[in-house]
Parts: sequence; structure tokens; C-alpha cells
Amino acid sequence: MSSTSESVSTDDQQQAQLLRADLILLGVTLLAAVSWMFSKEALNEFPPLLFMACRFTAAGLLLVIPGRRALVALKAHEWRASALVGLFFGAAMSFWIMGLFNAHTLGEGAFITSLAVVLVPFISWLLFRERPAKSIWIALPLAIGGLALLSLRHGFNPDPGQLFFFAAALLLSLTFILNGRAAARISALALSAIQLVLVGVVSFSLSAMFEDWPDTFTPTMWLWLILSVTVGTAARFLLQTYAQGLASPSHAAVIMVLEPVWTAIIAAFWFTERMETAQILGCTLILLALLANRWSALRRWLKR
Repeated sequence: MSSTSESVSTDDQQQAQLLRADLILLGVTLLAAVSWMFSKEALNEFPPLLFMACRFTAAGLLLVIPGRRALVALKAHEWRASALVGLFFGAAMSFWIMGLFNAHTLGEGAFITSLAVVLVPFISWLLFRERPAKSIWIALPLAIGGLALLSLRHGFNPDPGQLFFFAAALLLSLTFILNGRAAARISALALSAIQLVLVGVVSFSLSAMFEDWPDTFTPTMWLWLILSVTVGTAARFLLQTYAQGLASPSHAAVIMVLEPVWTAIIAAFWFTERMETAQILGCTLILLALLANRWSALRRWLKR
């Protein structure tokens, strides 16, 4: 009798843990979406690359404090692997912020950027000959159809924001692949700190070459920068790492699909954005591509 009670109690604890993880991950997707809004507001006064440089350098240094022991323990080849991921991540985020700077519709940009998830297995197959799941051959046409609806509304004339977002998605997919390989043998805290600081270094370098810096920071600039550093970057990644330690990757994968949906909703509320019918259909196809790409994870999540 006692063993049965203990078994029920253990199951209840596991279910409670999974529910807590799901709720935290749901919060993470909201933080990610809110971060789009913070960044867009900051760009009203910040040069885009300088904003990214300040945001990621500050967030990376915040992680250096708790991760200093792990950083000291890294070997030379681990530093090189971490730096490589950071450089690709820096290039990706530089394209992303330029996309945001030139974007007409925030929600549209979020859906284009989310294509990185669909591109990961395809690029893994091209570069590393890793056989992709069969679902990619369903997800990829849906994603292409969605992109076509977004960029071909007035003939083949994609705007700069769309091109920057798509370039960011390509680089983010490669970053995800390299990050997964590096994370298997490197402390997550150390790897994250190095990545974020290097994003700042890349952005600072590009900003110094191509942008004029403001003479002073206004209170509004400080507000959006601090919110982006603390809420949009440091808190988001910290909660995401914690929640992923409580839940299986399949659960996390399904819930994280919600980020572009929340972004579109927040953009409609905060910036009163409205999409044309073709844009809505394009974003819907991209969302279906994301779900198709994670179909096996979605099935396991529904059967939980």
C-alpha cells in the first residue's frame, strides 16, 4: 500500500514539475516577444548596431560574474569552439537588428526569423550529412510558400527588412547547430557568457565602422537598454535554461514555437500594426511549417 502511495506521489511531483516547466517556458516566449518591442522602441533613438553592442555586452558581463569559475576552467579548444559560435551569433544578431530597424511589420519579421528552426535540419544535412527527419520535407515547402506570400505581394520586390531577417534566420540556424555541438562538452553558463560578449564585440566593431554615435544617452535610451539587458536577454536566457532542465527537449521545442505568435499580438497591441491578408496567410504557413518541423515533439507533448 505504501509503495503504491509513493508511486502516486512521485507521479504527482513529476507532473507538477512538468507543469512548472511549461509555464516558465510560456513566460520565456512572452519575454522573447516583449524583447522585440523593447528593441523596436530603443531604435527610435539608438543606432541599431550600437544598441545591440550595448545590450549584449552588458548581458554577457552579467553572466560572467556567476560563470567566472567555469570560464577559467575552459581549455583552449573550448574557448575556440565557444568563440566560433559567438562570432556566428554576432553576425546573425547584427542582421536581425538591421531587419528590425528597417521592418514595416514586427510580427512579419518574427515569423521570418523563426524560419531558423526549419532551416536547422536542412543545413545540418547539407554541411554535416546528418539525415533530417521526414517532416522537414513537409515543413520546407510550407515555409517557402509562407515567404513567397510575404515577399511577393507586389511582385518580386522584398524589402530590406525582409532580406535582413532572412539572412539572420540562415545564420541563426547555423549558430544553433554549432551551439548544440559545443554545448555537449562546454559549461552552458560559460558558453552563453562568451557568446553574448562576442555578439557585443561584433556589433561594436560594425557600429564603429558604419554608424555615428550619439553624444549623450537620454533617460529613454537608458530605460529601453536596461529593460532589454535585464528582462529581454539575461532573465530570458536564465529562465529558459532553468526550464529546459526541468522538461524534456520535446516539450520545450513545442512551446517555443509560440514566440512569433506572441510577437505579432504584442505588435498589434503596442504599435497598432495591421497585416494584409497575404501577410496573415504567409505567417500562418510559416507557423504550420514550424509545427510540422516539430511534429514528433508535438505528438509526444500531446500524449503526455
